[in-house]
Amino acid sequence: MSHAYPAPAKLNLFLHVVGRRADGYHLLQSVFRLIDRADTVHLELLDDGRVVREGDLPGVAEDDDLTVRAARLLQAYAPEGAGVSIRLEKVLPLGGGLGGGSSDAATVLLALNRLWQINLSREQLQQLALQLGADVPVFVFGQTAFAEGVGEILCPLSAPPAWYVVLMPPVQVPTAAIFAAPELTRNTPALKIARFSAGMGRNDLQPVVVSRYPEVARYLEWLAQFGEARMTGSGACVFASFETEDAAWNVLRQLPETMQGFVAQGLDMHPLFDCCA
Repeated sequence: MSHAYPAPAKLNLFLHVVGRRADGYHLLQSVFRLIDRADTVHLELLDDGRVVREGDLPGVAEDDDLTVRAARLLQAYAPEGAGVSIRLEKVLPLGGGLGGGSSDAATVLLALNRLWQINLSREQLQQLALQLGADVPVFVFGQTAFAEGVGEILCPLSAPPAWYVVLMPPVQVPTAAIFAAPELTRNTPALKIARFSAGMGRNDLQPVVVSRYPEVARYLEWLAQFGEARMTGSGACVFASFETEDAAWNVLRQLPETMQGFVAQGLDMHPLFDCCA
């Protein structure tokens, strides 16, 4: 029997690069907000200990797939013979800055924690998640978060209700290349986690991406007619925030046919928040 679970996208409401560790990892400050646009992860339990992926994900080998790696990490805590077949229904673009691959992996951890009856705590699952990538723990954390470190030090934050217009330029932006760019600002002064206000901060990666990807610049420019537009993560997706669903749809309805986008609501809680002990 197959179970279906959502893997919601995230937006970085701002993203500051405040320094760099000796090992080359960048120190960040950001606010992560989950939205209700989601991939769907289909899980079918196996009793022969195999972890397999059904279907093909272009450019991602099965052994490199974060969902497969997540299941294998968690298997160490599972009963003998616990296995799973994983099938992804992708809605979120690859290389879009919406955290799709990271969210898929977190959904596997959360769902299998319950299905395999392992009952690890949220903190334990976040530790496992960090082994998969810096963006995975926030999805396990499962609520609006002020993030520091490489993105793994998380504090809950309340954000006002919001609807987002998210546009998807037809380019994949390689995160590592943007962080390695010589022109990247790496010394933005660190903020105190004071009361967060939606318009604060900026995305330090945005100028680098805009200069290299004219399409991202074009999408930002179009969206900026309607409000403060900014990029999420290392791009390519860009977004603007609105107080009502009507206001957001009113903007999206004006989107030129040559552009792609959607409206999504900010989530205060991950749909699988209760899958931890």
